[in-house]
Amino acid sequence: MINQAAKRILKALSFDGVEVDAFRHMADLKRLDPMKIFYKKIDEKIYNGSHAVPVRIFFPNEKCFQESNDKTSDSRDKKLLLFIHGGGWVTESIDNYERICARLADATGQYVAAVEYRLAPEDKFPSGLEDCYVVAKALYTGKFVLNVKPENITLIGDSAGGNLCAALSLMARDRGEFMPKRQILIYPATYNDYTEKSPFPSVKENGTDYLLTAGKMQDYIDLYAKNEEDKQNPYFAPYLAKDVSHQPDTLILTSEFDPLRDEGEAYGKRLKEAGNHVQIHRIKGALHGYFALGIKHLYVQESFTYINAFLKGEAL
Repeated sequence: MINQAAKRILKALSFDGVEVDAFRHMADLKRLDPMKIFYKKIDEKIYNGSHAVPVRIFFPNEKCFQESNDKTSDSRDKKLLLFIHGGGWVTESIDNYERICARLADATGQYVAAVEYRLAPEDKFPSGLEDCYVVAKALYTGKFVLNVKPENITLIGDSAGGNLCAALSLMARDRGEFMPKRQILIYPATYNDYTEKSPFPSVKENGTDYLLTAGKMQDYIDLYAKNEEDKQNPYFAPYLAKDVSHQPDTLILTSEFDPLRDEGEAYGKRLKEAGNHVQIHRIKGALHGYFALGIKHLYVQESFTYINAFLKGEAL
């Protein structure tokens, strides 16, 4: 539970409206990270037509980093997380998510490849999604610097990144060029409406006083979409897909005090009803965005317990 003093602070910080430039400047403060010099990483690019999509690879340890420079080393048996960051499709970057990606690599023992997809409103739907798809296709078809077996790759994303993972999996099934085996969706956005018309109770229960407001989410949606027709596209809002069969094994983590809580869990329920293997865990007491907290935080530790068990094929 959240105590009364914390509730008052959260309420004061929970305002509507998305000022794109201001929000991006605030997000960029996370680049001032003294730990950056200790992260083992390299930068690559995958082309989506004429657009070069940056991809940053994080290594779980020094040995894996050294092996990346060894031409005789075989990476096919390694395991990799393809990470897609959140930020409402409008803010954030690989630079801002470096600590999260480095933590993922360390806590799971897997490589992490993070995608720098294009952001709205400059590049609206489906530009960012197509960037993510092109990177995933290169990874799953062995056309990437790390030639990892497809069955050893897992999609993972938080918030808008969770949305992009879910949409990417639907798109991969429909196009038939590759198919992810696993996906991890962390408090994903799966719907298209955060007004009073939303069918999900958490939008009303948690949409005003817990930092991420329903008003902000609606602004993000409006910035991401070119028009109202986009908002009805299942690649924009995966919950709207009529057919969610033949999807990857899925782990969904939601936050108790999050307007996105119910739509994430509802999407998981739809996946399960369509015959997919799904695990859904609600992190009690957590707010949207908790995954960015330090590794010692109980919510993050609980999440990694679920994530590592899922990656090993175990159910908790």
